[in-house]
Amino acid sequence: MTENSAAPFSFRFSGSSFDNMVETLGGAFGAFDAEPVGRARDFHWGLDFSVCDKAVLLTGYHEAEFQFNIEPTVDTAEYLSIVVPRSGGMGVTYGSRVAEAGQGKLLLYNNFEPNSVIMHGQSNVIDELLINWPVILQTIGQTFEMPFSGSLDLLPELDLSKPAGRLIGNLTETIISGMRDDGPLLQSPIAMAHMTQALADLVVRLVPHRLSHFLENGHALIAPRHVRRAIEFMHANIDQAITMPKVAEAAGVSSRALETGFRAFRGTSPAAYLLTLRLRAARQDLLDPESKETMKAICLKWGFFHFGRFSAVYKTTYGEYPSDTRKRVMRR
Repeated sequence: MTENSAAPFSFRFSGSSFDNMVETLGGAFGAFDAEPVGRARDFHWGLDFSVCDKAVLLTGYHEAEFQFNIEPTVDTAEYLSIVVPRSGGMGVTYGSRVAEAGQGKLLLYNNFEPNSVIMHGQSNVIDELLINWPVILQTIGQTFEMPFSGSLDLLPELDLSKPAGRLIGNLTETIISGMRDDGPLLQSPIAMAHMTQALADLVVRLVPHRLSHFLENGHALIAPRHVRRAIEFMHANIDQAITMPKVAEAAGVSSRALETGFRAFRGTSPAAYLLTLRLRAARQDLLDPESKETMKAICLKWGFFHFGRFSAVYKTTYGEYPSDTRKRVMRR
């Protein structure tokens, strides 16, 4: 092990066996499959972490390169990882795409998305700030006032020489320093909540992603009153057989004006918006381990009268069939 390579850091977990490292990491992050890059006579490693309600800070050290992939399980938490290399680097692959963190560059990724991860360099020290994904989803909801599911397609590399990179990087460093070694942020849940929310807001507004064009076109402005009334009516009557003319009537506008308002301020049609609300409600029922409702009952409850069509749309939205969701929950 290189002397002083990880001197500024202390590690609660460490060892000189690659298999021992895999065993330690695997229990925390899902099905963990890893292998060294090249031959390493000894594999020295260290790991430390700090945990709070909104975020986790991981600090890891390894002497030799290795690569791994993680298959999330039903118990794996979803999060946005912001990777801050102290020495060496880290890369993730998404199919044929590769994104890397290194000198002057941060890496951002959702832990459910990459195909594989590689840790670069000798005597590599990496900080990872893991922001709970619900914090990101809450920020998206507040910013765009629209339901969201699927991949955010977040730009994974962030240049620290650019204004957005410096701003996000500085706040990330502040949170990291406040969490490390049982730091003061861990003793102040309110401060932690505000800072992670601020970081999530910066990421959603400044890092290009699937919804960025709404910001560029001004769609994230406050929607007009008739659109807000329509959304309120949808939420209040989501389990009823409502039609778009009924929604337009409740909003006090014509069907055409309602369509125009949703296209302009929500980037979708009112019918598609209602469909997303219903899909999300059905998924919440399917994910409830205490629910005894049949699949058919859940479909009818949320306005889906043709199970085949519901199953196809659900698969397109969530990447699995509703029966697969129910089976996963029942296996817990």
